[in-house]
Amino acid sequence: MAQLASLAGRARDGVTDDTTAINNAVAAPGTVGVKPHGNSTRCGGGTARTNPPGDNGGQDCSSSTIQPALVYFPPGNYLINRPIVMWYMTQMIGDAINPPTIIMDRLYTYARATNTPSAPANDTVLGVAMFDANMYIPGFGGAGLTWWDNQNNFYRQIRNFKFDLRNGPNDGVAIHWQVAQATSMQNIEIFLKPGKNTDGTQNTANTQVGINMENGSGGWFSNVIIHGGNSAMSLGSQQFTVRDISIDGAWTGVKMIFGWTWLFARMNITNVQIGFDFTNGGSFGGTTHVTLIVDSTISATYGVLSKYKAGRSNPPIAGSLTLDRVDMTGSSIAMADSTDTVNGNVILPGRQNIPLWVQGNVWTIAGQAQNQTFFNTTSCTVQNNTNYRRSAEEVTVQRLLAPIARPAGLTDSVGRWVGRPRPQYEDKTANDFLSAKAEGLVGDGVADDSDAMQAFFDKAAAQGKIAYFDKGAYIARKTIQISKDTKIVGELWAIIMSQGPFFGDQSNPQPMWRIGNPGDIGSVEISDIVFETQGPCPGAILVEWNIKQATPGGAGMWDAHYRIGGTLGTDIVNPLCRKTPGVPVTDEKYTKCAGSFLLLHVTPQANIFMENVWGWVSDHQLDLIAGVNNPRDQIYVFNGRGFLIEGDGPNWLWGTASEHSVMYSYQFVNNRNTWMGVNQHETAYYQGNPKAPLPYTTNAQYHDPVFTSCTQDNCARTWGMRFVNSSNIYNYGSGGYMFFNDWSSDCLGTSAVPLELCQQSMNQFTNCNDIWLWGLATKGGENMISWDDTPIVPQQANKGTYLQAAILMEIAGKQ
Repeated sequence: MAQLASLAGRARDGVTDDTTAINNAVAAPGTVGVKPHGNSTRCGGGTARTNPPGDNGGQDCSSSTIQPALVYFPPGNYLINRPIVMWYMTQMIGDAINPPTIIMDRLYTYARATNTPSAPANDTVLGVAMFDANMYIPGFGGAGLTWWDNQNNFYRQIRNFKFDLRNGPNDGVAIHWQVAQATSMQNIEIFLKPGKNTDGTQNTANTQVGINMENGSGGWFSNVIIHGGNSAMSLGSQQFTVRDISIDGAWTGVKMIFGWTWLFARMNITNVQIGFDFTNGGSFGGTTHVTLIVDSTISATYGVLSKYKAGRSNPPIAGSLTLDRVDMTGSSIAMADSTDTVNGNVILPGRQNIPLWVQGNVWTIAGQAQNQTFFNTTSCTVQNNTNYRRSAEEVTVQRLLAPIARPAGLTDSVGRWVGRPRPQYEDKTANDFLSAKAEGLVGDGVADDSDAMQAFFDKAAAQGKIAYFDKGAYIARKTIQISKDTKIVGELWAIIMSQGPFFGDQSNPQPMWRIGNPGDIGSVEISDIVFETQGPCPGAILVEWNIKQATPGGAGMWDAHYRIGGTLGTDIVNPLCRKTPGVPVTDEKYTKCAGSFLLLHVTPQANIFMENVWGWVSDHQLDLIAGVNNPRDQIYVFNGRGFLIEGDGPNWLWGTASEHSVMYSYQFVNNRNTWMGVNQHETAYYQGNPKAPLPYTTNAQYHDPVFTSCTQDNCARTWGMRFVNSSNIYNYGSGGYMFFNDWSSDCLGTSAVPLELCQQSMNQFTNCNDIWLWGLATKGGENMISWDDTPIVPQQANKGTYLQAAILMEIAGKQ
C-alpha cells in the first residue's frame, strides 16, 4: 500500500506553524497524536522495548515494506517548531523546480515530535533535527536507543529542499541521517548561522550542524550545498559515498566521528577554518579507518587535520587517507596534526595542488619500495605450475606519490571521474509519462502482468514516453524485452517480480528484464525500482544489461535495488526459511528458499552507470507475518550470484552494495575500464552450513568460481570481489565483511582475542593487471586478497580498531 500525501493547502507562508500538519501527513493514515508517538499504522516507535509491547507507541516496528509513503511538498515556506518524524520507508520529495524551504522557528525545541506534551516523561521522543530519520528514546534504557537499528534503517529519500536555521536556536540541526542501505539525499541546500565572526574568529555560540550522522551502514548522498555552521557535516558510518558537495562559511567543513571506508568526491569547501577533521580518537585509538578525498577543492586555514603517524599510529591503519587530485591552493596549510601553532606539526604545506597524497599501508606486486617508505617485513609470494609469480609487499607511506594515469573514457572534460546525478525529469510534463496501471497492468503481486508489461514498454518506446510504474508489485512470468532509449521510473520503489516455471531451471537461466540487445548503442535510465522474485526462481537473471551508452553515464540505474526474500509477497520467509544453526539444511529449504540465478549481468558488449544500487539477499525478515513466532528471525535465502560485469566498459559504480549471494557479490570477467566508488559486500551468514556453491551448481558459461581446490574448512565462501582476466580497474573504497560461520560469530573471536577466521580469503584475482584498490577494508577474513587460490595479503598486518584495511592494493606491472 502506498501512502501518498501532499502538503498542498497548508499555510506554507513561513509564519504559521506547519509542524503538526507535516507530521500528520508523514504519519498518515493516523496522526502523531497520543500513544505517545501517534496512532499511525506506519512503521515506527522502536522495537518492542516495553512490557507489554506497544506502550512506547507507534507499532514497535523495526522495519516494514507494506506501508511506505511519498510526501510531496509544493513550493513554499514551511515553519516548524519541532522535529519532523520520517517513519520507515518514507520519501520526502520537494518540488524539483522550486524547492520548498523548511524554516526553523526561533522557539524550536527537540522535545517530543508529537502534539501531546502531557504524555509521561518516559515516553518522550527525542528528535535531534528538523528532518529526523531515526528518533531517540531516552526514556527506555538511556540515550542511544532509537526507533530503528541504525544498520538496518533502510529505504529513505530526501530530495529537493532548502533548510533555513538562521533564526533558530544555536544548537539546531537540519537533517539527522542515521541510516543504512537504499537511502539517498539529493538537491539539498542548508542555511546555518555563520561559523565565523566578521573578524575571522570562531562563532563559539553557534553549534549548528547541517547533516548529523553519528553511525549507520550506508549509503549515498549528493548535490548538497551548506552555508555556515559550526560543522557543516558531522559524519559517522561504516561505509559511505558522497559526491558534489559544496560547503561555505562553516568553522569545520566535515567533522568525522568514525568510519570504515568513506569516499568524498568533487567536494568544494571554501571559507572555513578546517576542511576535514579526522582527529577523533587521536593517534592511539583513531576511529576513522580509511578516507578517500578525490577531485576536490579545499580552501581553509587547515585543509585537513589528521593524527596519523606512519608506523606509529595504534591501531596501525587508523587515519589512513588518500588525497587524489585535491586543489589546496586556497589553504594556508594542507595538512596538520592540530591547530596548535606552538606544539602542532605541519604535515603537508598548503598553497599547492595535491596530485596524489597517501598515508597508510600500501600493498604492491610491482617491486621495490620507493624512497621515504619502508617495508613492514611482510612479503608473500605465490607460484603455480605455470611458473608465474606474484609477490605482494607491504609498505607504510605518508607522502606525495606520482599520480596514476586515468583513462580518458572514464573521465569528464576536466579530468574528473564521471558522475551524473539521478534524473528527476523536472523539465517534463505529465503528458511525457505513460502510467503502467493506466495501461492495464495490475501490480497486485498476484496477476500475471507479463504481456501487459511488454505492451506497456513497446508503447512507451514507440511514443517516446517515460515508463512510469505506479506503486505496486508487478509479476513477470517470462522475459520482458526493453528497447534502447527507454526511461523507466518507479513510484516508491515499485516492485518487479519474476515468478513461475520459466525461471525454474538453473541449468538454463533466463532474464526477467532484458535491457536492449547485444550491439545496441543508446541510453536507458532506471530509477526507484526494486527487483525481486516471488517464490524460488533459481533460473532467473533479474536484469540482463545489453545496452552500450551513447554518452558517458547515459545508460544506468539510480536508486534501483535488488531484494531477494524476507518480505511479504516473496514467499521466501519464516517459518519455512528460519535459520537452523548446526543442523544440516533440508532439501525442502534448498528448494523453497532459493532466490535467483543472478541479480545483474552486464554483458560483454555493454556498459553501465550505477548510483546507489543495492543487491540484498535477505539475511533477516523485514515484514511481520501474522501467527508466526519470532517473525524477524534470521532466514536462509539462497541466491546464486550478485553482479557480473564483463566487457571493455567504461563502467561506473557509485555507492553500490551486493550482499549474501552464494558464489560472489561482484565478479569482473574480461573487464576493462571500470571505476567504483565504495562498494560493500557481505558473505552469506549461513555459509559453512552449507558451503559454496550449494545449493547451486557452477556454470562455466557464466565464469563461475570453482571451490573444489579448497583445503581449509572456511574456504568455500562468497567472494567479495572476484577479478578474472581484467585490467584498468579503479576501486575507490571497498568494504568486505564476514560476520558469521553457520550463523555464529565465534569465528570473529573477541575484542581481547580477535580471530578473524570466518572466511579464508575475501577477494580473488586471476590473470589481472593494472588494478588499483584504494581503501580496501575487510572483516572476518584471514586474508584480504588471494591470487588464484593462494592468499597474498594477510589481515593481521593491517589492523584497525575493529576491522582491517589497506589504503592501497596495487595489482600493476609498474609501481
